[in-house]
This record gives sequence, C-alpha cells and structure tokens, in this order.
Amino acid sequence: MNIREQFEKREENFMSPFGCQSDRSRGRQRTETPCPIRTAFQVDRDRIVYSNAFRRLKHKTQVFLNPLGDEYRTRLTHTLEVSQIARTITRAMFLNEDLAEAIALGHDLGHTPFGHGGEAVLQEIHSPDFSHNKQSLRVVDVIENNSKGLNLTHEVRDGILKHSKGYGKILPDNPDELAFTVEGRIVRIADIMAYLNHDLDDAIRSGVIRESQVPAVCKRIIGRTHQERATTMIRDLVFSSRASDGELHLAMSDEIYDAMTTLRAFLYENVYRSAKVHQDFVKAKKILSELYTYLMENESFLTIELSRMDIAGCLDNGYPREQVVCDFIASITDRYALNLYKKLFFPTPTV
Repeated sequence: MNIREQFEKREENFMSPFGCQSDRSRGRQRTETPCPIRTAFQVDRDRIVYSNAFRRLKHKTQVFLNPLGDEYRTRLTHTLEVSQIARTITRAMFLNEDLAEAIALGHDLGHTPFGHGGEAVLQEIHSPDFSHNKQSLRVVDVIENNSKGLNLTHEVRDGILKHSKGYGKILPDNPDELAFTVEGRIVRIADIMAYLNHDLDDAIRSGVIRESQVPAVCKRIIGRTHQERATTMIRDLVFSSRASDGELHLAMSDEIYDAMTTLRAFLYENVYRSAKVHQDFVKAKKILSELYTYLMENESFLTIELSRMDIAGCLDNGYPREQVVCDFIASITDRYALNLYKKLFFPTPTV
C-alpha cells in the first residue's frame, strides 16, 4: 500500500459519509496514472497553484483597480481567504478539505482584469454568455499547460463552474446552481463570506465609506471587526447545517442570513456602485474595448502577445479569433492591460 492509498484509507475512517472521498472521484477527462503520494484532489490543488493563471491573480483587481496600497486585497488574496474559510468549514464538518481547497484556489482563475468591470465589457463586446466562472473552467480545461489543460477531476471542475452566484441568493433554491459535492457548495458560500468581509474592510480603509455608515444590524449581529464577522458566519453555517434524507443540507440561521443579505445590499449600493469605483471601471472598460478591437484587427501582434503569455496554443488549436482574443483579454492582469494600452495608443516621445 503506497502513501496515497494509506491516506485514502484514513479518509474512510474519519470523513463524514457526506464528504467526497478521494478514491471515489468520478475521475478525469483523460485517464492518467495516479500519484503514489498525493490523492487526486491534492494533485489538482498543486496543479492550480503552479499554473500561470494562479500567479497572475496577484495583479488582478478585487474591487479597487490596480491598488498602490499594500493592504488592499487583490484577486489572489481574495482567493486565499476563500480557501481558508472553505478549509475551516470542511474540516469542522469532517468533509474533504483537499477538495474544497482545490476548488477555492481555482474558482477565479478566469477572472478578467479590472474585476467585474472587465467581465462586463467582455459580455458587451464578445458574448452576453461570458462569465468568469465559465472562463475559469476554460482556463483549467483548455488554456493552461500550453493549451493542454490541467486535466483536473470532475469534482473540482464542477465546483469551479458553479461557485458563482452573482447577486442571487446566498443559499440558492435551484439545485442546478449547486455543485454536486457538499465541498463545492461550501466554496460557493465561503466566497460570499470572504468578499463581504474583506470588501467592507477595504472600502472603509479607502475612504469610500465610513465605519459609521455600515448598517447597525450588521455590526450588532455579525460583528464589528474582520475576525468577529468571519467567526460569526463560519460558526453559524457549521452549527445550523443539518443532515436529513441522506443528505447534508447547508443552512444558516435567519438572523445571520438576513444580516449578511443586508450587508451585501449595502456594499452593492455604496461600494461597488460608488462614484469612485464606477469612474475607474468606466476607464477600464474603454481600455479593454480598444484592446479587443486592436487585437481582432492585428493577428500578427496577437500571435506575439499570446506567445508572451504562454497561451499561443489557443490560436494553434483552431479556435475562432473572437474566442482567442477573449481568452487573451481575460488572462491579462490590470498592469499588463495598462502597459499594453500605453504601448499601442500613447504617442512615443521624441528624444
């Protein structure tokens, strides 16, 4: 019995019957020899961490564009906070922590530069069906590893695709919106917990809102500090969830759920749609729109840029130009987009 098999045996002894055991994965798109040391989900986690797309998250916007302050969250730090919350919850529920971690680390790999402003512009100029969760799945299936994909397990791919909820319910009623593993469903909730907490923190730090503006019910019910809010939300989910009819149903108390919903509405109205944030997103949309048009009209330049990003295989595999340009735009960082725009559209000073 090798190390991986010993660990899989250990999972049988300590994991809840509602958890997804590593040796019961539905498998990968392409069959491969199992690792003798790591379980299938540990392999997935490592492939994501070592991917180009994961490294680029450090220079992608969370809320505040291309932030100069060292304390502001980026898409990478958001991802790490989601992972930590998901791991804490799954560990407390005796579920598969490795599966939850892999999904969390991969859930935003397809996110555009300039946050949801970048997502909106690709929906306008490329396809209304564009979404960062679908693009994240495309990253791990098609774009990464020189367009060979990472060949992740079905459970991780499903969790990545279904992590996003937009402005829908925190706990949706439609089963089609939910991952088929409990771990994937937990990541979806952990994503909300993370951004509610840290976006509020960053918004106060930036001066977009004042602490006194936060609804009193949110401070009273959820907490006044980052630690209090995270602890309250995690504990409530863990202790409110119940097993019935052979399934583990994730739930929250009405009091906490309502306070989280109130806080989310407050953030959408006063932070995400604030004049300061919106003005920068208008500029970002202009940048990405003009880059998209230029790349559509200049194939040779597109080929060079794809090679620089190590995603030239997208063009070689015969995908339509529109899709390849979309893949490129979604892959670049805020900083890359700003530098490329300057290179293409700013006049070169005469020496």
